[in-house]
Amino acid sequence: MTTRHGLLADPEHGPLPAILLILTIVTGAVDAVSILALGRVFVANMTGNVVFIAFALVGAPGFSLAASVAALAGFIVGAMIAGRILLRRGDQRPALIRIALTLDMILIGIALTIAVLSGHTLDTASRDVTAAVLAIALGSQNAIARHLKVPDLTTSVLTMTLTGIAADIKTQPRQVLTRRALAVLTMFGGAAGGAALVLHTRPAAALSATEALVIAALSLAVLRPNPLN
Repeated sequence: MTTRHGLLADPEHGPLPAILLILTIVTGAVDAVSILALGRVFVANMTGNVVFIAFALVGAPGFSLAASVAALAGFIVGAMIAGRILLRRGDQRPALIRIALTLDMILIGIALTIAVLSGHTLDTASRDVTAAVLAIALGSQNAIARHLKVPDLTTSVLTMTLTGIAADIKTQPRQVLTRRALAVLTMFGGAAGGAALVLHTRPAAALSATEALVIAALSLAVLRPNPLN
Protein backbone atom coordinates (compact mmCIF):
# COMPACT_ATOMS: atom_id res chain seq x y z
CA MET A 1 0.00 0.00 0.00
CA THR A 2 3.01 2.29 -0.07
CA THR A 3 3.52 2.48 -3.84
CA ARG A 4 1.53 4.82 -6.04
CA HIS A 5 -0.32 1.80 -7.47
CA GLY A 6 -1.02 0.48 -3.99
CA LEU A 7 -2.41 3.79 -2.78
CA LEU A 8 -4.82 3.99 -5.71
CA ALA A 9 -5.67 0.31 -6.08
CA ASP A 10 -5.11 -1.42 -2.77
CA PRO A 11 -6.43 -5.01 -2.96
CA GLU A 12 -8.54 -4.55 0.17
CA HIS A 13 -9.33 -0.84 0.21
CA GLY A 14 -9.28 0.26 -3.44
CA PRO A 15 -8.38 3.97 -3.79
CA LEU A 16 -9.28 4.68 -0.16
CA PRO A 17 -5.64 5.08 1.00
CA ALA A 18 -5.03 7.84 -1.54
CA ILE A 19 -8.35 9.52 -0.72
CA LEU A 20 -7.70 9.45 3.02
CA LEU A 21 -4.22 10.89 2.56
CA ILE A 22 -5.78 13.76 0.59
CA LEU A 23 -8.20 14.29 3.47
CA THR A 24 -5.25 14.32 5.88
CA ILE A 25 -3.82 17.23 3.88
CA VAL A 26 -7.23 18.90 4.12
CA THR A 27 -7.25 18.41 7.90
CA GLY A 28 -3.86 20.06 8.28
CA ALA A 29 -4.87 23.00 6.11
CA VAL A 30 -8.22 23.50 7.84
CA ASP A 31 -6.62 23.47 11.28
CA ALA A 32 -4.09 26.02 10.04
CA VAL A 33 -6.99 28.29 9.07
CA SER A 34 -8.74 27.78 12.38
CA ILE A 35 -5.65 28.37 14.53
CA LEU A 36 -4.35 31.38 12.61
CA ALA A 37 -7.56 33.06 11.49
CA LEU A 38 -10.41 31.96 13.74
CA GLY A 39 -9.04 32.79 17.18
CA ARG A 40 -6.77 29.93 18.24
CA VAL A 41 -9.29 27.16 17.86
CA PHE A 42 -8.95 23.63 16.53
CA VAL A 43 -11.73 22.33 14.30
CA ALA A 44 -10.26 18.86 13.70
CA ASN A 45 -8.17 18.09 16.78
CA MET A 46 -10.58 18.01 19.69
CA THR A 47 -7.87 17.09 22.21
CA GLY A 48 -6.24 20.44 21.55
CA ASN A 49 -9.60 22.17 21.46
CA VAL A 50 -10.60 20.89 24.90
CA VAL A 51 -7.27 22.17 26.24
CA PHE A 52 -7.93 25.56 24.60
CA ILE A 53 -11.37 25.71 26.25
CA ALA A 54 -9.70 25.10 29.61
CA PHE A 55 -7.20 27.90 28.90
CA ALA A 56 -10.01 30.29 27.98
CA LEU A 57 -12.03 29.42 31.08
CA VAL A 58 -9.16 30.29 33.41
CA GLY A 59 -8.56 33.58 31.62
CA ALA A 60 -5.49 32.85 29.47
CA PRO A 61 -5.18 35.66 26.90
CA GLY A 62 -5.59 35.04 23.19
CA PHE A 63 -8.04 32.14 23.37
CA SER A 64 -11.68 32.44 22.29
CA LEU A 65 -14.05 30.46 24.49
CA ALA A 66 -16.96 31.06 22.12
CA ALA A 67 -15.05 29.82 19.06
CA SER A 68 -13.69 26.76 20.88
CA VAL A 69 -17.11 25.80 22.22
CA ALA A 70 -18.66 26.37 18.78
CA ALA A 71 -16.04 24.09 17.24
CA LEU A 72 -16.53 21.39 19.88
CA ALA A 73 -20.30 21.50 19.44
CA GLY A 74 -19.95 21.46 15.66
CA PHE A 75 -17.61 18.47 15.76
CA ILE A 76 -20.06 16.53 17.91
CA VAL A 77 -22.94 17.42 15.58
CA GLY A 78 -20.88 16.28 12.58
CA ALA A 79 -20.04 12.97 14.25
CA MET A 80 -23.72 12.47 15.14
CA ILE A 81 -24.75 13.15 11.54
CA ALA A 82 -22.20 10.59 10.38
CA GLY A 83 -23.49 8.13 12.97
CA ARG A 84 -26.97 8.36 11.47
CA ILE A 85 -25.51 7.79 8.01
CA LEU A 86 -23.56 4.77 9.24
CA LEU A 87 -26.72 3.18 10.58
CA ARG A 88 -28.14 3.21 7.05
CA ARG A 89 -25.02 2.83 4.89
CA GLY A 90 -22.48 1.25 7.22
CA ASP A 91 -21.83 -1.70 4.89
CA GLN A 92 -21.50 0.43 1.75
CA ARG A 93 -17.93 1.70 1.74
CA PRO A 94 -18.02 3.39 -1.69
CA ALA A 95 -21.15 5.31 -0.71
CA LEU A 96 -19.72 6.26 2.68
CA ILE A 97 -16.57 7.89 1.31
CA ARG A 98 -18.57 9.75 -1.33
CA ILE A 99 -20.97 11.01 1.35
CA ALA A 100 -18.06 12.11 3.57
CA LEU A 101 -16.46 13.98 0.70
CA THR A 102 -19.74 15.57 -0.36
CA LEU A 103 -20.36 16.82 3.18
CA ASP A 104 -16.82 18.21 3.29
CA MET A 105 -17.30 19.93 -0.05
CA ILE A 106 -20.59 21.56 0.98
CA LEU A 107 -19.49 22.65 4.44
CA ILE A 108 -16.04 23.90 3.42
CA GLY A 109 -17.81 25.73 0.61
CA ILE A 110 -20.04 27.46 3.17
CA ALA A 111 -16.99 28.42 5.25
CA LEU A 112 -15.28 29.70 2.11
CA THR A 113 -18.30 31.84 1.26
CA ILE A 114 -18.26 33.38 4.73
CA ALA A 115 -14.53 34.09 4.43
CA VAL A 116 -14.90 35.70 1.00
CA LEU A 117 -17.77 37.91 2.12
CA SER A 118 -15.86 38.92 5.26
CA GLY A 119 -12.81 40.17 3.38
CA HIS A 120 -9.31 40.00 4.84
CA THR A 121 -10.42 39.91 8.49
CA LEU A 122 -13.34 37.95 9.88
CA ASP A 123 -15.33 39.55 12.69
CA THR A 124 -16.04 37.62 15.87
CA ALA A 125 -19.41 36.26 14.77
CA SER A 126 -18.05 35.16 11.40
CA ARG A 127 -15.12 33.42 13.07
CA ASP A 128 -17.38 31.50 15.43
CA VAL A 129 -19.78 30.42 12.68
CA THR A 130 -16.91 29.41 10.41
CA ALA A 131 -15.33 27.37 13.20
CA ALA A 132 -18.61 25.55 13.82
CA VAL A 133 -19.19 24.83 10.12
CA LEU A 134 -15.67 23.49 9.58
CA ALA A 135 -15.92 21.40 12.75
CA ILE A 136 -19.14 19.78 11.49
CA ALA A 137 -17.27 18.79 8.34
CA LEU A 138 -14.34 17.35 10.28
CA GLY A 139 -16.57 15.59 12.81
CA SER A 140 -18.43 13.71 10.07
CA GLN A 141 -15.17 13.02 8.22
CA ASN A 142 -13.54 11.57 11.35
CA ALA A 143 -16.49 9.36 12.17
CA ILE A 144 -16.67 7.90 8.66
CA ALA A 145 -12.87 7.46 8.40
CA ARG A 146 -12.97 5.64 11.75
CA HIS A 147 -15.64 3.29 10.40
CA LEU A 148 -13.70 2.58 7.18
CA LYS A 149 -10.77 1.21 9.23
CA VAL A 150 -7.96 1.73 6.76
CA PRO A 151 -4.85 1.05 8.92
CA ASP A 152 -3.02 4.17 10.18
CA LEU A 153 -5.10 6.55 8.05
CA THR A 154 -7.54 8.29 10.37
CA THR A 155 -7.13 11.69 8.58
CA SER A 156 -6.66 13.53 11.89
CA VAL A 157 -5.05 11.78 14.89
CA LEU A 158 -1.26 11.44 14.71
CA THR A 159 -0.29 10.79 18.32
CA MET A 160 -0.60 7.02 18.05
CA THR A 161 0.80 7.09 14.52
CA LEU A 162 3.98 8.75 15.75
CA THR A 163 4.10 6.38 18.71
CA GLY A 164 3.82 3.44 16.34
CA ILE A 165 6.61 4.71 14.09
CA ALA A 166 9.01 5.03 17.02
CA ALA A 167 7.95 1.96 19.01
CA ASP A 168 7.66 -0.43 16.05
CA ILE A 169 10.64 0.73 13.98
CA LYS A 170 12.45 -2.58 14.53
CA THR A 171 9.45 -4.89 14.36
CA GLN A 172 7.05 -3.69 11.66
CA PRO A 173 7.62 -4.15 7.91
CA ARG A 174 8.79 -1.18 5.88
CA GLN A 175 5.42 -0.70 4.16
CA VAL A 176 3.66 -0.20 7.50
CA LEU A 177 6.18 2.39 8.67
CA THR A 178 6.02 4.12 5.28
CA ARG A 179 2.23 4.31 5.45
CA ARG A 180 2.47 5.91 8.90
CA ALA A 181 5.15 8.31 7.72
CA LEU A 182 2.93 9.35 4.79
CA ALA A 183 0.13 10.18 7.23
CA VAL A 184 2.47 12.45 9.21
CA LEU A 185 3.96 14.09 6.12
CA THR A 186 0.60 14.82 4.52
CA MET A 187 -0.67 16.42 7.72
CA PHE A 188 2.52 18.48 7.94
CA GLY A 189 2.23 19.51 4.31
CA GLY A 190 -1.40 20.52 4.67
CA ALA A 191 -0.68 22.57 7.79
CA ALA A 192 2.35 24.28 6.22
CA GLY A 193 0.52 25.05 3.00
CA GLY A 194 -2.59 26.29 4.79
CA ALA A 195 -0.54 28.46 7.13
CA ALA A 196 1.43 29.98 4.24
CA LEU A 197 -1.79 30.89 2.43
CA VAL A 198 -3.36 32.41 5.55
CA LEU A 199 -0.26 34.40 6.47
CA HIS A 200 0.67 35.63 3.01
CA THR A 201 -2.73 35.99 1.35
CA ARG A 202 -6.00 35.51 3.25
CA PRO A 203 -8.02 32.71 4.91
CA ALA A 204 -10.24 32.39 1.84
CA ALA A 205 -7.23 31.31 -0.23
CA ALA A 206 -6.48 28.43 2.14
CA LEU A 207 -10.12 27.38 2.18
CA SER A 208 -10.21 27.52 -1.63
CA ALA A 209 -7.23 25.16 -1.75
CA THR A 210 -8.88 22.73 0.66
CA GLU A 211 -12.10 22.83 -1.38
CA ALA A 212 -10.13 21.98 -4.50
CA LEU A 213 -8.51 19.03 -2.72
CA VAL A 214 -11.87 17.70 -1.56
CA ILE A 215 -13.27 17.99 -5.09
CA ALA A 216 -10.23 16.11 -6.42
CA ALA A 217 -10.74 13.35 -3.83
CA LEU A 218 -14.45 13.14 -4.64
CA SER A 219 -13.62 12.85 -8.34
CA LEU A 220 -11.23 10.02 -7.54
CA ALA A 221 -13.89 8.24 -5.47
CA VAL A 222 -16.46 8.55 -8.26
CA LEU A 223 -14.27 7.90 -11.30
CA ARG A 224 -11.68 5.39 -10.14
CA PRO A 225 -12.52 2.14 -11.96
CA ASN A 226 -11.11 -0.06 -9.21
CA PRO A 227 -13.99 -0.58 -6.75
CA LEU A 228 -13.76 0.30 -3.08
CA ASN A 229 -13.88 -3.22 -1.73
